[in-house]
Amino acid sequence: MSIDPTNPLRISGAPGSPYTRKLRAVLRYRRIPHRFVIRDSYADRDTPQTRVPVIPVLTFPDAAGKPAEAAVDSTPLIRRLEELHPGRSVVPADPALAFVDSLLEDFGDEWLTKAMFHYRWAYEADIEKAASILPLWRGTNAPDEVIAKLSKAFSRRQIERLWVVGSNQTTGPVIEASYERTVKLLDAHLEGHAFLLGARPGSSDFGVYGQLTQLAQFDPTPMARTLALAPRVSAWVDIVEDLSGLEWEEGEEGGWLSRDAIPETLVALLAEVGRVYAPFLLANADALASGAERVECSIDGREWVQKPFPYQGKCLQWLRDGYAALADGDRAAVDGILSGTGCEALFV
Repeated sequence: MSIDPTNPLRISGAPGSPYTRKLRAVLRYRRIPHRFVIRDSYADRDTPQTRVPVIPVLTFPDAAGKPAEAAVDSTPLIRRLEELHPGRSVVPADPALAFVDSLLEDFGDEWLTKAMFHYRWAYEADIEKAASILPLWRGTNAPDEVIAKLSKAFSRRQIERLWVVGSNQTTGPVIEASYERTVKLLDAHLEGHAFLLGARPGSSDFGVYGQLTQLAQFDPTPMARTLALAPRVSAWVDIVEDLSGLEWEEGEEGGWLSRDAIPETLVALLAEVGRVYAPFLLANADALASGAERVECSIDGREWVQKPFPYQGKCLQWLRDGYAALADGDRAAVDGILSGTGCEALFV
C-alpha cells in the first residue's frame, strides 16, 4: 500500500512546534505526498477535530480526497506511516538497532523538549522574541493590537506551563548543563557519521532535530550556545530540514550501523540519556504510581523537582514493552550496547 500522490496527506502545525518540524521532515525525507498548512488557518478549516488539541495534526483523506481522519502524536504516526508507505524507512531493520533508535527518539522528544521550553521562557531575550514572532505565524495580516493581546496571552500560558514540563529555578542548571553536553557529544558524533545510526536517518534523528530547530535556530540564548559549542550541530539542523534528495550507499548494513560496531561517540550520547533522562523517568514513574504531587529526585548530583508527567510515564512503559518484545538474542545485543550507560536501569 502507498499514499496516492494525487490524494496527499495534510500536516497542520506551526514553524515554532518541534513536533511539527519533526513530522514534516520525516514526510519530506520519505517522499510521502503531503501538504503543509498552518494550524487554524483558512487552509486548515476542514481538518477534523482531534481528541487532544496538540500539533501537528496529520489528516488522512478518503477516496474522494476529503479530510477523513485526523491524528496526533508524532512517534506513533511515524510508525503508522511505515506501514502505509514503502521505502526509505526511518526504522532500522535490525531489531536491536531499532530499539536503540526508539530510546534516542524518546530522549529527543521528552528530555530535550525540557531544554526547549526552558530556554524559550526563562530568558528575557528569548521570551521577547517568542512572544513577538510565534503569534504572527498564524497570520501576519492581523492588526497590531490583536497580535499584542495574543502575545501576552500566549507568553503567560507557556510560562505557567514550565512547572509541568520541568523547568524551574531548581532544575534550570541541570537542564542547561545537559543541553550543552548533548550538543557537544552530538557534534563529536557527527564528525564521523552523517546521522545518529549511520549514513541514513532514523526516527531518532528527527526527534532530536525537531527540538533543535528551536534550540539551535530560533531562540537566541541556546542558538548562541549551540553555535559556540557545536557548529556541526547548527549545520546539521539545516541539512535535516529537507532530506528528500538524500541517497546513500547501501553497504552491508543497508546504510545503518552494525550492532557489533557501535561507535564510542554514540555510546557517549547514550550515557547522557542514562545520566539525566533515565533517573527522571524512574522518579516520575514512582511519583505517578504513588499518587505524589511532586517528582523529587537527584539528577547528575543535583536536586530535581517538578509535577509528575503522565505522558512520560507512558513513554517509559512503551520503552519497557519494546524491550520485553525483543527476541533473546536481540535483547542481549541491546544489553551489550547499553551496558555502563545508565540506560540499563530502565529495564531492570
